[in-house]
Parts: sequence; C-alpha cells; structure tokens
Amino acid sequence: MNVWFVLIITFLAGAGAGIGTGFAGMSAAAVISPMLITFLGLEPYEAVGIALASDVLASGVSAYTYKKNNNIDIKNGLLMMSMVLLFTIVGSYVSSIVPAQTMGGFSTFMTLILGIKFIAKPVMTTKQDMAAVSRRKQILGSIISGVAVGFICGFVGAGGGMMMLIILTGILGYELKTAVGTSVFIMTFTALTGAVSHFSFGTAPNLLVMALCIIFTFIWARIAALFANKASPKTLNRAVGVVLVILGVVILGFEYLVK
Repeated sequence: MNVWFVLIITFLAGAGAGIGTGFAGMSAAAVISPMLITFLGLEPYEAVGIALASDVLASGVSAYTYKKNNNIDIKNGLLMMSMVLLFTIVGSYVSSIVPAQTMGGFSTFMTLILGIKFIAKPVMTTKQDMAAVSRRKQILGSIISGVAVGFICGFVGAGGGMMMLIILTGILGYELKTAVGTSVFIMTFTALTGAVSHFSFGTAPNLLVMALCIIFTFIWARIAALFANKASPKTLNRAVGVVLVILGVVILGFEYLVK
C-alpha cells in the first residue's frame, strides 16, 4: 500500500470517528471499519479489530473530558458496563466463526434517524429530571440494554455507541451530556475488551494502519469532547444531530462502494 494514501485514508477515518465519539459517543468502528475495507482492502475482521483498538483511547480521552465537567454517571453505568463487557466477548467469538460484516443496515439507518431526531426534537432533560427516574427502571434497562449493546459491539464492532445513546436518553431519561459521557466511559472498556478478543481469536493487524487510526481518532475525539462540554444543550443537540446525519450518509456511501 502507498504510505501517503494510507495516511490520507486513516486521517479521514480517524477524524470522522473521533468527532463522532467526542460529540455523540459513537463507536469509532462505525466509520473506520468501512473505510479500511473499502479503500485499503483490509479483511472485515481485521478492520473491526483496528477500529475497536482506535476506540479505546478515543473513548478514554472523551470520558476523561466529560468526567472533568461532571457529565458522567459512573454509578448507574457500571451495571450496564458489566453486561456490555461480557457480551462483547460473546459477540466477538461468534464473529470469528461466521462471515464478518462491517456494518449492519439497521445501525446505519438508526444513525441517520437519531441525527435528525436531535436536530428536530432536542433532548432537553436536566440532571434533576434524571434523578426522578426509578432505580428499578434503571437496573432493568441497564441489564437488558447491556446484553444487546455488548453483543452487537463484539460481533460487528459498530452500533454500540448509538444504541447506548438511544437507551440512555430515550429510556433511562439521561440529559444529553451525561448520556454521551456515560456512553464513552462504557465504550472505553467495551472497545478494549472487543479489541483484545478480536486479536486473540484472529490474526495480528496491520500495525501502521492501526497506529495511525489510533492517533488520529484520539486527537479528534479530544477536540470534539472539549467543544461538546462547553456547548449549551441546544447547541450540542444540533451539533450531535448534524454529525450523526453526515456520518450516516457517508457510511451509506461506503457500503454501496463495498458492494
């Protein structure tokens, strides 16, 4: 592969993934996997592993930024995270023994719909509203959603962040910044588990491609998270919506190129 071409593709993939992660808690694999497969010719399983590895530091730095601004609910996120971690391993193992797919059509569709939703109907829930949600509802929601999110993340390396954002804002009643912060906190450990599982069950990745993706995704995730935590709820809703719509359209384009 031409080094300059690899540099350009990984930069674009990292920028899209980092912005999606920092703004909306989106899995980096949603952008990185299809780009690596389409333009660099990587095998789907390897591309998902690299994307998950890129997600680790990107989600970690985003979570750190949201935590500094008191926008993470660690206590209520721990139960969901335990379910996500367990079923990420299950999903990753299943992915290793069946034909891998980089991105489900449902996940891409939901990215577009969720983006439009944030623009048309912003999430204006406050932290006071969050406190009114019953503990029983939070526990049941965390267990059920954790199982689904973990399996999807491990199997296709995509969709986990979007599903968590939908569940945290729409079902568990989180305000947007706390939902994104909690999502990236969980995704840090999910991505790490998924990446280790992928490389354990599969083969070693292309180290140059992986290193570049990790660096570029980390940088852009940090920039996006800093902006998101300073933005007003209305501005953040619009920014998240625009990012999701753009990424959804781009991902659909990549899928047609793959076909």
